Order: sequence, then C-alpha cells, then structure tokens
Amino acid sequence: MKYDIKKFNDGQVTAKITEGGNLDLKIRGNSYQDLFTIAAVKEAWDAENAMHKNAVATLTILCLIGQRSDRRFHKAESFDLKVIANFINSMKFDKVSILHPHSPISLALIANSEMISHFQFVEKTFKVLGNPVLVSPDAGAYKTTHEIAEKLQADLVPSNKVRVNGAPEISIQGDVKGKECLIVDDLADGGRTFKFLAEALKSQGATKVFLYVTHAQFNYGFEELKESIDHVYCTNSFKDITDEFVTQYSVI
Repeated sequence: MKYDIKKFNDGQVTAKITEGGNLDLKIRGNSYQDLFTIAAVKEAWDAENAMHKNAVATLTILCLIGQRSDRRFHKAESFDLKVIANFINSMKFDKVSILHPHSPISLALIANSEMISHFQFVEKTFKVLGNPVLVSPDAGAYKTTHEIAEKLQADLVPSNKVRVNGAPEISIQGDVKGKECLIVDDLADGGRTFKFLAEALKSQGATKVFLYVTHAQFNYGFEELKESIDHVYCTNSFKDITDEFVTQYSVI
C-alpha cells in the first residue's frame, strides 16, 4: 500500500491512496500532527477498502505522545492519555504496536494493542559495554529492569529517589565500587534525574556510568547530563540526535 500526503498552508493534511493493499503504518507518534496524519491516511484507506473485508490495517507507534499522562493527576484535570487513546481507537486499526510504552495503562486503553520490547537495544548496549552492572533508576522501573537482568544474566542494582525537606536524595541498594554501570529506563524528558543518579553511583565508587533510554527527548538538561554520564544509548523513536555523546539505534 502506498499513499501521498499533502499539507496546506494552514496546517491541514490530506491523504490519497496511490496503491492498494493492506495498510501498515509506522510513525513516531510523538505529536498530535502525527496522529491526525495517520487518521487521514486511515480514512482514505477505509473508503478505498470498504468492500474488501479481508484487508488488514496495522499501526506501529514508536513514541506514543502523552504516555506519561496515564492518570488524572488532579481534580478537574484532563486524562490526556485517555483522550489520545480514544482518538487512536476511533480509527479502528486491527493491531496497534507500541515501542516500550511508559506503563501498561497505554496498552489497556488502546484497543488491539501490543508492546514492542526494548530488550534488543538494551542487549546491544550491554554487549558493547562489556557486561556492566544494570541500574534501575526508581521503583517503577525495577520490575522491567529485573526481567532484563535475568535474561542477560547481569548484576542489578536498584536505586530510588526520595525527597527530604524538598531536596532529592538518591538511595543505592548495592555495591558498585570499581564497576561500570548502565542505567536503564524508558524515557528521558530531561537529564537531571540521571545526572544526580550518576553522581551518586560515582560517589560510591562506580568507575563509569552509562545511560540507556528508549525514548530520548532531552527537552532540557542535556548539557548538564554530560557532566556525569559517560555516554548515552537510545533509539531515534522521538527524534534524531547528532552528537558524539549519543549512540542511537534506528527504528524509523
């Protein structure tokens, strides 16, 4: 299946199917523009395939927008992930695959959805670095990182961030003295949390600290991160990064 997208001066997009067949879309999905673009493609495809009941439409989202807004944080505030999921559901894809979603809530809200594991990218990083100690950055990431550590037969050190009198304090539950460490997480909006964790690990004797995140946004704190992290590994699910400090695995 092939299609063309036309963008108007006011930002409107329109889609035209140029070659028939099953629909297999892959997008970053990190903007509302992306979602409206695939909606236009799906609507055109539906019209073209209305009489073909066996035609299949699948969607791959590499960095789901709003995935951290997986609950209503405050009274009278919008549940943004639910809004986004409802929009995706309205397109009625036969399957929606999501790369390393932030929480299971995304899969629960989006119909016919499945997770694409990030394991292969962590494994590549692990082997390149020569079997470092894995570090889970917080309690929320522990279960997933523990599962990866078991598959890789790697040592795992849990950590957690707590606030004492309003100031963040990092607790590390394991021995990292003389060892290289790899922090594993799903998403980096900024870099400060990882910077503090790296500083704590090195203060306890870690020789080097590396970072793997699937979705590397780095909307702030990127330059600060370089002060403590030795290198970053990530996919290009959110954006392409041209910096020697970063190694990216191409997914789009």
